[in-house]
Amino acid sequence: MDIHKRIGLVLGPLMFFVFLLFDLGLESEKAKVLAVSSWMIIWWVLEVFPIYTTAMLPMVFFPSLGIMSIKETFTPYASPIVFLFLGGFIIALAMEERNLHKRLAYSLIRLTGTRPKGILLGFMASTALVAMWISNTATAVLMLPIGVSVITLVNDQSKDEVLNKRFALLLMLVIAYAANIGGTMTLIGTPPNLVFAGFYFEEIGSEFSFARWMLIGIPIGLSMLVAGYVLLTKWIYPITNKPIEGAKELFDQRWKSLGKMTTAEKLVMMVFGLTVFCWIMLEPINNWIGQKALSNTVIAMAGGLLMFFVPVNLKNGEFILHWESTVRLPWGIIILFGGGLTMAAGLESAGIINDIAQWVSGSLSADPLVLVISLTLLSIFLTEIMSNVALVTVLLPVVFKIAAQTGVDPLILTIPVTFAASCAFMMPISTPPNAIVYSSGQISIAQMLRAGVWMNLAAAIIIILITWLAL
Repeated sequence: MDIHKRIGLVLGPLMFFVFLLFDLGLESEKAKVLAVSSWMIIWWVLEVFPIYTTAMLPMVFFPSLGIMSIKETFTPYASPIVFLFLGGFIIALAMEERNLHKRLAYSLIRLTGTRPKGILLGFMASTALVAMWISNTATAVLMLPIGVSVITLVNDQSKDEVLNKRFALLLMLVIAYAANIGGTMTLIGTPPNLVFAGFYFEEIGSEFSFARWMLIGIPIGLSMLVAGYVLLTKWIYPITNKPIEGAKELFDQRWKSLGKMTTAEKLVMMVFGLTVFCWIMLEPINNWIGQKALSNTVIAMAGGLLMFFVPVNLKNGEFILHWESTVRLPWGIIILFGGGLTMAAGLESAGIINDIAQWVSGSLSADPLVLVISLTLLSIFLTEIMSNVALVTVLLPVVFKIAAQTGVDPLILTIPVTFAASCAFMMPISTPPNAIVYSSGQISIAQMLRAGVWMNLAAAIIIILITWLAL
C-alpha cells in the first residue's frame, strides 16, 4: 500500500474519534456528522480503499449514531437517479457486447484521412462520440489498442524519430482528453453529470431534462474538442502533416474485420436510437399524452429492459443482452452515488452545509460572475487530485446552498462546477482515461502536465463563457 494510503488508513478513523470523543465546541449532531463525513472524505481523497466501499460507511454509522433513521439512511441508495444510472449502464453494456461502439469509432476514423493531423482528428472525434454514451474508461480501453497499432505502423513507415515520438504522444493525449470531454456532453456520459441530476432532483423537485443538458453540453464539448485539437497540434506539441503510408490500409483492414452489420447490432442501434429520441423529446411526448408518463429514469430503464427482451434469434433463445453479462456493470458507481446523497443529507440536516455556504459567501463577492469563476477554477483543479465523482458529491450541495443564500440561479453555479469536475487533463491519477494512456509508455507525467495545464485553463474559459451566456 502506498504511503499516502497508509496515512489515510489511520487518519480517517482517527478524525472520526476526534470529533466524537473531544469537545470541539460543536453541537452533538454536527460532531457526529462531521465524524463520519471527515472519515469518508479522507478515504475518498486518498483513495485508501475503492471509493465505492467508502460510500457504504453511512449505512453503518448514520443509524447507529442516531444521525438518521434506517429508512432515511438507505432511501438515497434507491433514488430515481440511481436507476437512471442503471438503465444507461445497461444500454452502454449492450453496445459494447455487440461491438457497436467499435463500428462507430472505426467509421469515423476512416473518414479523416491518413495524414497525422487527420488521424488525430479522427481519433478525437470518434473517442468523444463513443464516450458520450458509454463510460470514458471503457472508451479509452477500446481506443488504446487501435492507437497503439497506428503508432506501430508510423514507427515502421517513418525513420523520423522526432516525428514518431511526437505523433505517439499526441495520439495518447487525444484519446485521453477526448474520452473525458465526450463524457460531459450527455447526461449519462459521465457519473458527475448524473450526480448533478440527483442533487438537482433533491433540491428542485423535478428532473433535469436530457435535451436541456445537451443544449449546454454539446456546445461546451465541441468547443473544448476544437480548442484541444488546436492547442495540442499547433501550439503545445506542433506536428507536421505529411501522409502516413499504410494508414488507410490499416483502417480498412480493421473496418473489414467487423464484417457486415449484424442483426444484433442493428437491434441495439434501434433500441439506442429510440431511447435517445425519447430522452430528447420527453416534454413533447408527455404533453401529447396529457400527463407526465415518461421521465429520464423511466426511459432509461425501458431502454435497458428492451436490451434483455428484444430477440436476436428467438428460436435459439438469443436476445440482445443476457443477465450473465451484467457482472460487468459498474455497480460500485450506484453505491457511491447513494452514499454521497446520504452524506449530503446528513450534512444538510445538521446545518453544516449551511455553515460552509455562509462562510464561502462571506469570503467571496456575491457577484454571480465572480462566484462562477471562483467555483469553476476550484472544481477544475481539485479534480486533478481527487475522484471527480467524490468531488461533485462533496461540492455540489454546498454550491446549491451558496446559490440560495446569494440569490443566484443555482444552475449558473452548479453546472460549471459539474463540467469542470470532468476536465482532469494534468495527471495520470486524475481520471482513468489518463491512467490508461499513461500505461502505454508513450507519454511522461511531465508531458501530460505541460499539455494539461493549458487544457485546464482553456476548459475553464469555455465552461464559464458558454454557461454564462446560455443560462
